[in-house]
Amino acid sequence: MTTDIRIRAFRAIDDPDTCLKFINGHRRVLSIYGIENITTNTDEWMYNPSIFVVAVESLDGEKLFGGCRLQAADGVHPLPMEEAVGKLDGRIYDLVQWNAQYGTGELSGLWNSKEVAGLGVGSLFPSRVIVAIASQIGIKTMLSLCSPTTVRFNQWLGSRVLTDIGDNGTFYYPKIDLIATAVILDDVQNLSNTHPREREKMIFLRNNPKCVIEEKSPFKNVHIKVHYDLEIKSAKRGEFIIPIEKKLLSK
Repeated sequence: MTTDIRIRAFRAIDDPDTCLKFINGHRRVLSIYGIENITTNTDEWMYNPSIFVVAVESLDGEKLFGGCRLQAADGVHPLPMEEAVGKLDGRIYDLVQWNAQYGTGELSGLWNSKEVAGLGVGSLFPSRVIVAIASQIGIKTMLSLCSPTTVRFNQWLGSRVLTDIGDNGTFYYPKIDLIATAVILDDVQNLSNTHPREREKMIFLRNNPKCVIEEKSPFKNVHIKVHYDLEIKSAKRGEFIIPIEKKLLSK
């Protein structure tokens, strides 16, 4: 079985129509699990120039199967992790501020529809792409608040658990019966702690933002022809370098 999809990256404010599809699709998935209080479960982020979107879609762009977002720390808007766990552990603010002087951001809003569940299309593939496009934006480190399922993906990508916040990096979020784990990718540029297989794929995508690759699902014997379109024309390296003396949004 081979199927064709497109994975596309863009700044949120450059494509409001796809952002609306993303919001509606994400909300449908969250509602299945009875989750309503995700901090980014609003439409406000689509107007934020510090947010970049990875969309997994049909070749004609009519159907959206999933995706994720990269929000750069800009000194104005709090990262999703700050909003999610800041009241539980204020150390997250200092951690973000320190990393922002070199360029940091957060992978968030990861979701996929039932149509592609278990293929890696809505989870692993867009996570790889987020890391690959980070160099276009000048991001040096990347945070994420992971579900138990996606912790292993982030470890493959080279992330480590942030054991100095929360309970050894874990929080009860977004519900008291769910656990989220805070992780950080310390070396977005060189990917020194990344699994060799994943590093090779992400470096290739970084150097070849427009390409077509026949990918194999990491979980099923399914081949997927992925049409990557990852060049973000409005991206500017160094746009999100925030000097340490400039305070990020107040606690």
